Amino acid sequence: MLKATGAAGIAVAATTTAAGATPAAAAGTAFAHPGLLHTRADLARMAAKVKANAAPYTAGYAKLTANRHAQSGWTPNPQQTVYRGAGSPQNYAILYNDIHAAYQNALRYHVGGDESHADTAVTILNFWSSKLTSLAGSADRFLAAGLYGYQFANAAELVRDHPDFDLSRAQSLLSEVFAKPSDDFLVRHNGAVITNYWTNWDLCAMACVLAAGIFCDDRSQVARAVDYFKHGEGLGSVRNAIPVLLDDGLGEWLEAGRDQGHALLGVGLMGTFCEMAWNQGIDLYGYDDSRFLKGAQYVAKWSMGGAVPYTANTRKKGAIGGWSGSETATRAAGVDPAMTRPIWAMIANHYTKRRGLPATYLTQIAAKSSPEGGGGDYGPNSGGYDQLGFGTLTFTRDRSTRVTPSASASPSGSGASAQTGGSVEVSASPSTGQDLAATGSNDIVGWSAAAGITAVAGGLLLLRRRDRGRSASRGAE
Repeated sequence: MLKATGAAGIAVAATTTAAGATPAAAAGTAFAHPGLLHTRADLARMAAKVKANAAPYTAGYAKLTANRHAQSGWTPNPQQTVYRGAGSPQNYAILYNDIHAAYQNALRYHVGGDESHADTAVTILNFWSSKLTSLAGSADRFLAAGLYGYQFANAAELVRDHPDFDLSRAQSLLSEVFAKPSDDFLVRHNGAVITNYWTNWDLCAMACVLAAGIFCDDRSQVARAVDYFKHGEGLGSVRNAIPVLLDDGLGEWLEAGRDQGHALLGVGLMGTFCEMAWNQGIDLYGYDDSRFLKGAQYVAKWSMGGAVPYTANTRKKGAIGGWSGSETATRAAGVDPAMTRPIWAMIANHYTKRRGLPATYLTQIAAKSSPEGGGGDYGPNSGGYDQLGFGTLTFTRDRSTRVTPSASASPSGSGASAQTGGSVEVSASPSTGQDLAATGSNDIVGWSAAAGITAVAGGLLLLRRRDRGRSASRGAE
């Protein structure tokens, strides 16, 4: 069951002391706005880098401006009820297309400065908050609540200060139509046994509850989401999503036993959850000895065709008091190395740039996926709209010059610590011979350079050289 935690419970100490490696908002203060996937400093960085014609930001921005959703004048088509799931008049594609148009226009406004894009985003969001009253359909309605709830919140967060934006109405929509069913899912799981739904179902709901809580300044809601990440009984909590830690430093991702697409979805959602929490001073990236890093590295290696072990896992299925059964996954599913989602820049940049940690597989797959696009760039079906994307533009950052990991307290007050390597100090200053475009590993080419893009650092165009003296097949160190 979802554990209740008080507002005082969400204060979490930063696990690093470097300016670029501490959560954006001080713990215990009011929520920072904008403060979901992007902070004010993030938006300023994007705008400045694009204005300076700095790579790879320019390539990322070109992906945004070329997307049909990012054009001003997009006409929304709000619905009173959105349906998702077999047996219903499924119209949810209307919602996710409009939300991505709002997000992309809002992002384009912040980077390029054209107010017509902000006006378009506001129009889309206001139309939906004035009309949408319910979500319906099969159990898939919970996916709609979670996915489109966290996305709506992120789009709205970027224009919350616009004079024409109806903030209170957007808050009401998020609380009542999106967050309420998401919160309920984490408590009751649609009347099913706790393991009936795979990892990504929980993560959708968790992302929505957290995003809506931050957007609506609801501290108890944020606390519930954070506590579920750490201690939830469902498969979306971090220790259930990554149940086995391996000797090579990787962590088995549970849903790798299902298929590649859903595993990528789950990693992207957990990264989104951690990023939104980080921007409010809550470090979940580093929780439980950076457990998420180990799981993300595992999925990155596996998705690129690398061999990974998988511990057989049996999960119970069915309804409480009704039909029941079980399903066993015995090995990691097959993969298509060409399959990708716009999730890797966010995760790779956190661990290698903010933290200065080596993450070989994240570095490689981020390079392979660059420049990342967004909704509309990854096919016409709903899976291509599960992430907001554009990480090359939004999450590329210069490497922090000093990182000092330390333990942090648990938001639930349980005393569980979030270790990121004990008291080990990692130096990443330019004097080490690494340029600021490096992503944290001496044995792998920087991901922007690997993608054939020069990186800008200190006003100079720098190209990382390959160090072929070490194997790129190693795991996390």
